[in-house]
Formats: sequence, structure tokens, C-alpha cells
Amino acid sequence: MKKILLIATGGTIASAEDGHGLSPCLTGEDLARAVPEIASLAEIGIEQLMNIDSTNMRPADWLRISRAIVAAYDDYDGFVVLHGTDTMAYTAAALSYLIQESPKPIVLTGSQKPMEDSFTDAKLNLFQSILYAVDERSRDVTIVFNGAVIAGTRGRKQRTMSFNAFKSVNYPSLAYIRNDRIIRSGDALFRAQGFSAGPVHEGGPRFFDALDERVFVLKLTPGIDPGVFEMLRPRFDAVIIETFGIGGIPEYEAGGTSFKQAIFDWVDSGRTAVITTQVPEEGLDLGVYEVGRAYADHAGILKGDDMTTEALVAKTMWARGQSSDPAAVKELFYRPVNCDRLAELA
Repeated sequence: MKKILLIATGGTIASAEDGHGLSPCLTGEDLARAVPEIASLAEIGIEQLMNIDSTNMRPADWLRISRAIVAAYDDYDGFVVLHGTDTMAYTAAALSYLIQESPKPIVLTGSQKPMEDSFTDAKLNLFQSILYAVDERSRDVTIVFNGAVIAGTRGRKQRTMSFNAFKSVNYPSLAYIRNDRIIRSGDALFRAQGFSAGPVHEGGPRFFDALDERVFVLKLTPGIDPGVFEMLRPRFDAVIIETFGIGGIPEYEAGGTSFKQAIFDWVDSGRTAVITTQVPEEGLDLGVYEVGRAYADHAGILKGDDMTTEALVAKTMWARGQSSDPAAVKELFYRPVNCDRLAELA
């Protein structure tokens, strides 16, 4: 029987009503006892790493989770992280970059309703996560939620209340779980759709232990002042710019500054700028409109293509955590990790 480490961090799955709203209070042991069926799937170890609402999850906590997995890596066959849904996609992406090419599965799950709720989704999510973690073909970081298996860099919380809260963005779900059966999409399906799940690495995982937290997400809104970049300079090393549509950035000036000059000055100072779109699906193409084409080839400007903002935040923090040299950051940023880039862009 395989050994699976259950890492409890809090979230809705561990929450109960205390008169002031839901807050995490159940332990990992409490949650495991609520689903006794998992004992038939694996030998379960439990580590209570933290017990927080995932709204309070920070990059330092991603490192705590990663370090806990690394410390126990040789002792277990897989890992299931119980996590709040609100920031689960960020944590899944971060773990994808901190623990790369893992032959052992690292699964994140949670629930939309607490474990003690009469109509909870927590029991099935926990059971199916363990089921997926013990399967011989499972590997790398994934989200398992409501019967869907999503690559750790492709998940996004799409709904606030429904059980099918998570969606795989611009990439097929890796598998679906129906009762106790795993139905995998398969490599042939991925290739037929122009995707690549990446090579299977036999040499073992690659561990990283540094992040640059000084990353800011700037969502463009009509009339926004380009002087915002000057305001961000003292506090941030990188900015992820969510543009309009397929890559539109305003051409107007305000306060004597244009967006083009502000962004070029930002990257020419050694900082990182990542351009993406605020539209959830189908991605970025700076070559389509004049308002985006000026940024397509400027040195130091990185293109987010069809990646999620959650993955871009985590990957930029990881890349800059390894090096502040713009050339090195670029190489790391464009390196495909855990399905985060289309095959033709790899």
C-alpha cells in the first residue's frame, strides 16, 4: 500500500461557524477521520502545517509547503495538500515552479463547503485526491476538484459557490475522475490539439527554494495614468500588466508621460515587465493591433501568451528568485514547466 502525506493548511474544508463567519479550526486528523474510506486507498501520514483562511496565504507560506514536501519526499509516494479555494490556483502554480519534474504526485484540493456541512463536497474531493495520488500514472503538481484533474499551472477559480469551482484555462484537463475511476485525456489527445504535456523525466525532481515577492499585477482600466509605474518603482521589481483584449495598451499621455515610455523605462532599469491580457481565455498576441505592436520586440518585455495570471505571478516570482539578471530571467520565464506553455512556444 502506498504512503501519502496529507498536508493540512486550513481553508473552507477545515472551517466551522464560530458566530463571526466561517474560520478554519478542524485539523488534518479531523478531516481524515471524516473520510474513513481513504484508509483503504493508502497509508496516510498527516502534517498540520498551518490552519489559515487561504486569503491570508502568502509566498512565504508557499515556501513552507514546498519545504515540507521536500523534507518528506523520500518517505512518501505522493502528497495531498488541503487548501482554501480562493488562492489555491496561486499555490498550485507556485509549487509547480518550486518542485519541478516530480515523478511523485503533488495534489491540491479543498472544498466549497466545510467538511462538517451536511451537503459538503469536501468528502468526495478528499477521496478522489487520494485516489489520484496513489495511481501509478500520476505525477507533478495538480489540482483535483469536483472530479477534474487540472495541471498546477492552468487552474483558475471560476465560480464562488458552485462545486465545479475550478477550470483548466487554455489547456485540456489532464483527467476526470468518475466515482473511483480515473479517465485520462491521454498523450494522443494532447498532441492532436497542439498541446504537449512535456517529457517524462526519469531523473527525479528539481527543487527550488527562493522567490522574489516584489511582483505587482497591474490591471489596465480606461483612463489609467501611466505615472503609476513611477509609483511602483520603490516597492516592486516586476510588474505583470493585464492589457485590454489581445494586447492593447493606451497610446495617450498623462502628466507628460506615455505608457510606452513608462514601460520601456521600467525594463531598461533592469526590472521585469510581463504583458498579458485581462481576458481569461485564448491569450495574448501583441502583433495584431498597432496599440500592442510597439511592445512585441522591446528587450526585457516578456509575453505571457496564454498563461493564467496566477501562473504568471508565481513564475515571475520564481524566475526573479533565481536571478535578477534580465537575460537569465527571460530564459527561466520562457522555460516550459508543468504544461504552462503551448508546445509551439516551448
